[in-house]
Amino acid sequence: MVFTYGMITALATGLGALPFLLVRTVSGRMVGRLNAVASGLMLGASFGLLAEGTRFGGWQTFSGGLLGVLFILATNRFLREHPVGPGTGPVAEDGLRRMVLIVTVMTVHSLAEGVAIGASFGGGMALATFITVAIAVHNIPEGVAISAVLRSNGVSVPRCAGWSIVSSLPQPVMAVPAFLFVEAFAPALPYGIGFAAGAMVFMVLLEILPEAYGKGSAREIGTIATLSMIAMMLFQRVVAG
Repeated sequence: MVFTYGMITALATGLGALPFLLVRTVSGRMVGRLNAVASGLMLGASFGLLAEGTRFGGWQTFSGGLLGVLFILATNRFLREHPVGPGTGPVAEDGLRRMVLIVTVMTVHSLAEGVAIGASFGGGMALATFITVAIAVHNIPEGVAISAVLRSNGVSVPRCAGWSIVSSLPQPVMAVPAFLFVEAFAPALPYGIGFAAGAMVFMVLLEILPEAYGKGSAREIGTIATLSMIAMMLFQRVVAG
């Protein structure tokens, strides 16, 4: 049952690709807008994570955030030194690198959510159901953020949905051991939350927003990113109850 609940939250992430069925063509300007949406959603999710992490430990969350920044720097350097696409050219290579980065970061981010699902079963089925539904609903805009970056690089909508689900597979995988060994997993939770938040914020500032500003006007990109961030933060507040 713990694994099934975790799988439900993973599948919900794929729903974030559905709005892109309406986006038939992806122009340069649309790329900028999609990246702005992704940036805002990821920043809003990161701020929510940081607020949650401080409940378990401030310096632990900060330490995790620092590790997240270092992880992005190391991963980015590795991907630049070991291109992931054969002969695609520098522009296409940068796009592919960003796609690998966002899927990697969101996959790591899912580890902490998987732990939260497993640990919630210790409080009874009512709490577990509430946490599962909250994370599942929360995963939909995260799927939008992932799909926005992938779609802007020409990935089909079904593949966007598939990669979104893949990024959340650590949730059912981590939920089971977290349920079985909740006391051992609890101290690591603020580090994991901080790691996910730090990695997402740094990736937005380093990769996604700069590309967005290069594809559209600063006023438009700034407006879309800000409104997306506010919407994500309000959404999280509503889901949290």
